[in-house]
Amino acid sequence: VEGVVDSWARQGRRVLALAERRLDPEAGSLPERDDAEHDLVLLGVAAMIDPPRAEVPDAVARCHDAGIRLIVVTGDHALTARGVGESVGIGRGGLTVLGGDEVDRMSDRELDAVLATPGELIFARSSPESKLRITDALQGAGYIVAMTGDGVNDAPALRRADIGIAMGKSGTDVAREAATMVLTDDNFATIVTAVEAGRRVYDNVRKFIVYIFAHTTPEVVPFLLYALSGGAIPLPLTVMQILAIDLGTETVPALALGRERAEPGLMERAPRTRAQSVIDRSMMVRAWLVLGGVSTVLVLALFLGTLVAGGWSLGADVGSGPLHHTWQQATTMTFLAIVACQIGTATAARTQRASLADIGLFTNPLLLWGIVFEVCFAAVIVTVPVLREVFGTAVPEWWQLALLLPLPVVVWGCDELLRRRARRHAR
Repeated sequence: VEGVVDSWARQGRRVLALAERRLDPEAGSLPERDDAEHDLVLLGVAAMIDPPRAEVPDAVARCHDAGIRLIVVTGDHALTARGVGESVGIGRGGLTVLGGDEVDRMSDRELDAVLATPGELIFARSSPESKLRITDALQGAGYIVAMTGDGVNDAPALRRADIGIAMGKSGTDVAREAATMVLTDDNFATIVTAVEAGRRVYDNVRKFIVYIFAHTTPEVVPFLLYALSGGAIPLPLTVMQILAIDLGTETVPALALGRERAEPGLMERAPRTRAQSVIDRSMMVRAWLVLGGVSTVLVLALFLGTLVAGGWSLGADVGSGPLHHTWQQATTMTFLAIVACQIGTATAARTQRASLADIGLFTNPLLLWGIVFEVCFAAVIVTVPVLREVFGTAVPEWWQLALLLPLPVVVWGCDELLRRRARRHAR
């Protein structure tokens, strides 16, 4: 019988033993449970199975690819828990199964040592106290812990975990109140979908920041040249033109980056650490030096080139006379050049690692509409006479407009080359 029970348990089945004992009808009152449940005659054993959903093995594999470690804490028999775990792929890299009594006898240091071992773990016949101890130990080791549960006894662990996940269908009200997230379909695969959505949102926040920060360099550096030259180099932008950039042309594309789809390989990255900030050094280097630096060189080249083409020399007065119109054209070219570089920056910021070919040029329609909006907005400011007076712009020559066309490609191309190099280095 024990052999049959173990065999069925290894297949992930829950086994019940049925037994009887006849009591003396003349004994009067029924005995207590502890007194009654001995000297029983085994009638047989029955096995039940609650098969995992078809999508769970794939979800487990995606967790492994994403660097998520799975630890099972269950009240089932150790062999049953192992059978179910192995059937869905839990245990890649090694699987250790511990009984609840073993955990209860462990000190905190011994439990920490067990959790620090490589591979995945199954804690069988576990108590609610064990769930809480395991949660605390993992958090103490620096892990970000997501704990699932459905019963009243799971509530303390759900509350203590970084993310408590309760079952919406089978879970108790107490568990749902204690949890951070409630699964309305009680499906483990939904947790993996939520992880992917969270990573996508986090990536899009970083893309938004890169896009916004990249434009500070071409806006600030020309003003530094004006200040450091003592006014020998005229102002490259007017205040109204800066407002037109910050509040007009860059707004819609920035919002569109928040709707970007997930990058290829998003769920193959290692999880972030607790100490990692949304804004880090590599992101600032990319925004300020790569995208912003290339944009600055292009913007200054068009600004100074327009001045020189109009007859300007270093230190010449552009406040009046024929050079004033040349200066207005130069500031207009600075404004339009920044808008053109914004298009390249927005295209480059769509991805942090993958190439544009992998995600597709037309997969974010909102960004395309944002680019159309900023081009039309800039055109209106430059061509409508009333707005030209307000923003201090002048209609550029055709050859100046032609020089704007390659700017988005140059900005995007430099970033694409660096990302390509980073992908090769990672491989």
